[in-house]
Amino acid sequence: MKLATIRNADGTTEAVRVDGTTGIRLGASDVGSLLAQPGWQDATAAAAGATVDLGRAAYAPVVTRPGKVVCVGLNYRGHILEMGRDLPEYPTLFSKYAETLIGAHDDIRRPVETDALDWECELAIVIGAPVRRATTAEAEAAIAGFATLNDVTARDWQFRTREWLQGKNWEATTPVGPWLVTPDELPGGVRPTLAIRTEVDGEVVQEDNTGDLLFDPVALVEYVSTMITLQPGDLIASGTPGGVGHARKPARYLTAGQKVVTEVEGLGRCENVVVDDRRR
Repeated sequence: MKLATIRNADGTTEAVRVDGTTGIRLGASDVGSLLAQPGWQDATAAAAGATVDLGRAAYAPVVTRPGKVVCVGLNYRGHILEMGRDLPEYPTLFSKYAETLIGAHDDIRRPVETDALDWECELAIVIGAPVRRATTAEAEAAIAGFATLNDVTARDWQFRTREWLQGKNWEATTPVGPWLVTPDELPGGVRPTLAIRTEVDGEVVQEDNTGDLLFDPVALVEYVSTMITLQPGDLIASGTPGGVGHARKPARYLTAGQKVVTEVEGLGRCENVVVDDRRR
């Protein structure tokens, strides 16, 4: 199944099941609240109610207000090497806040406080059931599906200190969507092997496969849930492959007017224009 959260004309949002260009209304305010309902899989698959034309719809973030967005740094072997680091023994974790998230076609608001805004296409893991100290089987069962995410980063702020939080949490910078796709539709299931790529103004700048992940989605759910209960709608951004602007020589960063397309095979594309976010 494919699930999405769309915006209505009155400013509300709602979850839909994606059937081609038609959305089947599911009676939930977003995909996150849908996943919190017991038996959501069967109910969603059987839904046959009111519909909406997705060709006219605006996509909100797949989960509009996740309780947690846990991000993983340095998780593709190629990217680790291009950043000049050794392969880690454990995942490198940091957090993002819900205010950073935008829809698949929304503008990325470039903070005027940075001159080093970078792209990072990622496979996002969406949690579909509460899980704590997960076994491998429990971690597999807790994964509702996957989405495309662009972990846009202010590199100059990121490297002001040894902690990365301030580089990763600028408001309205992180597209996630357009859909959640359940594992049964993907090669590799809960350990998907999918092409992943980024284009900036039509130029391919990242291209890899999620099979190169050092810590796969199941391992990440196991690891993160050791610390804290993962809840339905929580997101784990699994890391980005090589090709980021900061690692290039000379470095390249995003500027206003550029179009960034991030895509994970089978999960849809985020197509976003960069605009300057000035003081209002």
